[in-house]
Formats: sequence, structure tokens, C-alpha cells
Amino acid sequence: MAKHVPQVLLIIDMQQGMLKPRLGPRNNPEAEQNIAVLLGHWRANAWPVVHVRHISRSEGSVFYPGQPGCEFQPALAPLKTEAVFEKNVPDAFIATQLERWLRIRDLGKMVIVGVITNNSVEATARTGANLGFDVTVVGDGTYTFDQADLRGHLWRAEDVHAMSLSNLAMDYATISNTATLLSS
Repeated sequence: MAKHVPQVLLIIDMQQGMLKPRLGPRNNPEAEQNIAVLLGHWRANAWPVVHVRHISRSEGSVFYPGQPGCEFQPALAPLKTEAVFEKNVPDAFIATQLERWLRIRDLGKMVIVGVITNNSVEATARTGANLGFDVTVVGDGTYTFDQADLRGHLWRAEDVHAMSLSNLAMDYATISNTATLLSS
């Protein structure tokens, strides 16, 4: 009988800084609730959970060390038994020990939630897939903000989110939702 290896839940950048109004309008206001439900499910099953925290090198960033924005949102804060990785760039695999941690534990499947869909989530999912991991991104467990393109056109967060998930679905990840993951 084959050994069942659970999927790791990878929670990206769910820090207090993401709640700052200066980041602008966002989509998916239920994302934190969906992440909390998935986190509770993973914990109830004693499956592995990894929290990723962005530590910015820019003093003006909401993630600059020593300020509340750098801290985890209380409802999604890691337990002492859960792994925490700190990164300085969007991709959670760059200059961290995340890949090594996953490989040592034979965790080849990951479920990604968190922020920002078209930044840290997308970068991490792409690298994870390129490294050979089976990646699932939870569309209703991620969100982004309105964003202007290089021509000055302002794109609504929902459109930016949809395009990012579509990009990932082409070659890098399965796109799922909270209800589907809870029922599988």
C-alpha cells in the first residue's frame, strides 16, 4: 500500500501590512476567512503548514521590520510547531530553505494561499512547479489590489487576480477553491 503524503499548506505574506488602506482597492474580501478555514482543516488533520513572511529592505514598505505591518495577522499566525520562512523578494523559494525543508519531508504537493496573487503567490507557484512540485493555488484564498499597467490603464483587482490565476493554470498550477479542497 502506498504511503499517503499530505499536501503542505503554504500561506504567503498574511501580515498586518496587507490591511493598510494605502495599498488600494482589493478583490476577494473573503480570502482571510477562507484561509482560516483551510488552516483549521490542515491543523485538525495534523498536516504540514508553512507560513511565509516578507521582510522588506525598503523603509517605506508595509513589511519593513520593527513595525506592526511586518507581523502576522493574529487569526492566521503560526503555531510554534509550524514552519516559518522569511523572504526578501516575492518568490518564497529564493534565498530561503523552503525547497530543502519540503524535500527532506518528502512533501511534493503544495496548496498555496495568501497574497498578492500576481506577485508573491504567482512567483512562488511558478518556481514550485519549475522545481517539480505539484502546485495548487486556491483562487478564493488569494487576493490582489488594483494595478496600473505601463500605459497607465488601471486594472481592477478582480481582473488582475483572474489573469494571474489564468497564467498559472496554463503551465504551473491547478486552480482550486476552498470548498473543493475541503471535500477532497
